[in-house]
Order: sequence, then structure tokens, then C-alpha cells
Amino acid sequence: MAKEATVQIRMDAELKEQVELLYKKLGTSFAEAVRIFAKQSVQENAMPFMICIPREKTAKRIGIAEGKFVVPDNIDLYNKEISAMFGGKE
Repeated sequence: MAKEATVQIRMDAELKEQVELLYKKLGTSFAEAVRIFAKQSVQENAMPFMICIPREKTAKRIGIAEGKFVVPDNIDLYNKEISAMFGGKE
């Protein structure tokens, strides 16, 4: 069996509570999420996600965040072009 090591990090107590609650809802633990992050980092030889500075703040996004589904105001903007790409009549 491989040796185990302990990792300690410092973070804001409120952030810790929030992240622990999140991972509990996802059926895992914060500690397991950190192990997954480490394994994925080694596998990809990089951060397992893209780090960037947003060009501008986006008020609305498509997706589920905090249990809410938000649809952008311009969601239908490209319907005709998308339909044409897939052989639609519009």
C-alpha cells in the first residue's frame, strides 16, 4: 500500500462551509474533491480546467447555478443560422 500524506490548506471559514455543503450535495467530500483535482492534474499535466480573466461580467448564462435555470435575453438570436446549418427550413 502506498504511503499517505496529509495536506493542510488555509481558507476563509465561510468558503470552507460552502464548499463542504456543495460536495456533500454532490455525494462526496471536499477532501475527495481535492484528491480528484490532484489526480486529474497529474493525468493532464496541467490544471484540469482553464484559468482566465473574464472580458466582461455576464449577467445571464445558460446552465444551472444554485438550482436556478437562467436563459439569456438573446437566446433566439442565431436560431435561423443554426437551423440552416442542420438543414432546417428557417
